[in-house]
Amino acid sequence: MAKVVPLFSGSKGNSYYIGSTGRGILIDAGRSCKQIENAMSINGLDMRNVEAIFITHEHTDHCSALKVLASRYETKVFASKGTLSALERSGKLDKRFQTYVIENEIALNNMLVKRINTSHDANESCCYQVTTADDKKAIIATDLGIMTDEVRQGILSSDFAVIESNHDIQLLKNGIYPYYLKQRILSNRGHLSNESCSKELPDFVKSGTLRLMLGHLSRENNTPALALSPALNTLEAYKMKRNIDFTLEVAPEETNGKAVIF
Repeated sequence: MAKVVPLFSGSKGNSYYIGSTGRGILIDAGRSCKQIENAMSINGLDMRNVEAIFITHEHTDHCSALKVLASRYETKVFASKGTLSALERSGKLDKRFQTYVIENEIALNNMLVKRINTSHDANESCCYQVTTADDKKAIIATDLGIMTDEVRQGILSSDFAVIESNHDIQLLKNGIYPYYLKQRILSNRGHLSNESCSKELPDFVKSGTLRLMLGHLSRENNTPALALSPALNTLEAYKMKRNIDFTLEVAPEETNGKAVIF
């Protein structure tokens, strides 16, 4: 049975394991190599059993351990052509590594990994939907800027979804970030707010996406309580009850040793 393990989530780094206890893949590698190895170990996982690392985009909080991990374990790296080019230009990868462009989807370790383009201020960013051997689907959809129809359809067709709920708008606007950074985060190529995330959730539950997780929370401009509140209020307004009609959790900033079986 397949599982998703949120190893790290948030502005300090992001990485998710998807697979079984035996073999699987990583979506992003945005902490140090040692931290990811330790997080894997806490969950009874081993980097030597990771078939490949799929990178969503070149920002440091999604790829800081990539070069060391790919070198140490000779792990394959998949990303869009634009992301691979950006990683090579920044010295995070080079010709020595096993790098592959994912145009649409690829079969790997009895799983099908599908690339879905996202709206973010990076060089050809994307997110990934993974179909497991038992035909269950999970999607990790963060760094969205806006919820595009392509991402929305990916979530609607999934059994489990991590959806970005990055910031509380008022907390961000009144916070310490410089004006240009606030504008970047609030733009259509920035990050999805709690409010924007919450309004999408009822349609997801109606469609059968019943296992939900809020991800990529900003440490400075959000809290788990602030993210959960509008999400639950919106779902409850549609008479949908938590842990009866759906499950909803917040991805931990660092692994808590729990996996989602789907």
